[in-house]
Amino acid sequence: MSRDARWKALLELLVERGRLDVEEVAAELRVSAATIRRDFDQLAEQQMLVRTRGGAVVHGVSYELPLRYKTARRASEKQRIGQAVAHLVAPGEAVGLTGGTTTTEVARALAVRADLATGSPALTVVTNALNIANELAVRPQFKIVVTGGVARPQSYELIGPLADGVLGRITLDVAVLGVVALDVTHGAAAHDEAEAAINRLLCERAERVVVAADSSKLGQRAFAWICGVESVDTLVTDTAAGADVVRRFEEAGVRVVTV
Repeated sequence: MSRDARWKALLELLVERGRLDVEEVAAELRVSAATIRRDFDQLAEQQMLVRTRGGAVVHGVSYELPLRYKTARRASEKQRIGQAVAHLVAPGEAVGLTGGTTTTEVARALAVRADLATGSPALTVVTNALNIANELAVRPQFKIVVTGGVARPQSYELIGPLADGVLGRITLDVAVLGVVALDVTHGAAAHDEAEAAINRLLCERAERVVVAADSSKLGQRAFAWICGVESVDTLVTDTAAGADVVRRFEEAGVRVVTV
């Protein structure tokens, strides 16, 4: 197994489990413990994980793993959320999609909706996420608008003033936000302030705002504020969300859909 393949496997296992033991993962990947120790040390130098005695743990909440290493986390929940959000979008609407693993599932669900197979356009999708634009661009019935900006490698999102220029000249029916944190008091948030600024502008240009977030994001806080909970019309999350958490969002005026 090459080093790149090992690193990919290690990071995916770490995202899934939260903690790895050197001896156990060495046996699982069929390499020596010395190799795994060296891999852990090198990944720790790049701030991809935190070394512990005998293993490694995920980095603190202030650090964001690249998108390609987060796809394994809560995959089934994100797929269900994506399908539910996709059905909140009506044919012919203009929808804004931020980047992220859950919004990527929304895009995939929109792509296979039978009632969106035709139209001119069946849907207008505005996104600053390169991976989402790439997946939807092959759908001729969709009009794809990509913002300008500088690509952020962690999330494949375009950020900066070039993106502002495009978003300032459009209006949307619905903005679908992927967030790293959503709290009744502190609102929606992301790790990166430039990414949060683009997401906030998408919200301002939309008639309604839908947050697509699995239950692990609820009641959490993150560094960069996107919008207050009063700006969120609908939250789509998974059934692991606690009844008390759901009630608090509903009392704040947010429609909550659990799937």
